Amino acid sequence: MKRILTQLLNLPEVIVESSLQEGQVLILAVSKKVKSAICPHCGQKSSKLHQNQRYLVKDLPIGDKEVILNVNRRRFKCKKCRKTFSEELDFVGKRKGYTHRYASKIVKQIINSNVSNVARNNGLTDESVNSMLEDVAKNVIPIEVKNLRRLGIDEISLVKGQGKFIVVLVDIDSGKLIGLVKERKQTEIENEMRKWGEQVLEQIEEVSIDMTGNYKYLVENICPNAVVTVDRFHVTKVVHDELNRARIAERKTASSLNAKSREKIFDSLKGNKYTILKAESKLTEKQKEKLSKIREASPLIAIMHELKEDFHNIFEESEDLGTGILGLIDWLKEAVRVSAARAAPYYHKSVKTIKRWFGEIVGYFERKTTNGVVEGINNKLKLIKRSGFGFRNFRNFEIRALLSWHFSINLAR
Repeated sequence: MKRILTQLLNLPEVIVESSLQEGQVLILAVSKKVKSAICPHCGQKSSKLHQNQRYLVKDLPIGDKEVILNVNRRRFKCKKCRKTFSEELDFVGKRKGYTHRYASKIVKQIINSNVSNVARNNGLTDESVNSMLEDVAKNVIPIEVKNLRRLGIDEISLVKGQGKFIVVLVDIDSGKLIGLVKERKQTEIENEMRKWGEQVLEQIEEVSIDMTGNYKYLVENICPNAVVTVDRFHVTKVVHDELNRARIAERKTASSLNAKSREKIFDSLKGNKYTILKAESKLTEKQKEKLSKIREASPLIAIMHELKEDFHNIFEESEDLGTGILGLIDWLKEAVRVSAARAAPYYHKSVKTIKRWFGEIVGYFERKTTNGVVEGINNKLKLIKRSGFGFRNFRNFEIRALLSWHFSINLAR
């Protein structure tokens, strides 16, 4: 029976000495097979048993039985240095009431839920679940970044409506989150990145950012060999925002027109934000009909929409740096033409922004790097935030987030 239970327990080099069942709880007295241990003080192997020390540890269930291990962490006395010491047990931490694999099982549940729910479902306290989370995190964090070549930097709101943003650091090539910074301050971001070491910072070839400004100068200061590129989706967002503001302004202007004209513009522009902003090639037939009505009702929006499509096509169709630069220069000339409808350039703000970041934007045409993977990670981070009912403690959120990408679980029986 002991041999069968040892096999079912499936802990390497551990044997079951005896068993006791109380209802649905199976208590197994266990110890290591070997009769000796290495002295941590002098490195000498010792087989002189000094004392048996037993304590209870929670382990994975066997079938429908809850399993409690009565672990014997033996103390030995070294013949060489005469000191006593406790043997190392690789399946359980010192002074811990659970095995490593049980903690891994609980943490896997936490990643898709929250501490209180997991504690309640497993008959544990919040404190013990948080302790398991910290223990598992020690083996995963800090994240290994020795192969980092292309870095993506973005930000996400931790607490909605309170202006609290955290910075997201992503390995673009692996598609994994590699770090979070609790503030947008340049010094905080620099401190986090410097933890990677000078060798990693020097090997980074490219950093994809948005257009906040701080990140550009930061990268130039600490990543001497990196090229800074602006993600094409952030640039497109600037154009989209200006087009949408024009749509809203057109609706307001319509209030001064006669009833028939006002109704025509209102009906075409109301609630059609995404019909205008979405790539025309991806519109449904119904949306294309709406777009035709919008163009007919507002010549200004018609021209701005056409320019938006041209802008999108530059990034989609340019095959090299030269054609991309020429296409963008031509677009800028068209975008600053003065609109007769409002006596102002079609894309005044967008043009100013693009000119200011021109060198970083055209880098896309050479390397085709996008922050699409970063946006995907940001969406997953939002799900983690919601599943945890929001996080007011940055450390808790950081652990949960990093484990979501880097925690691999193997609960072998």
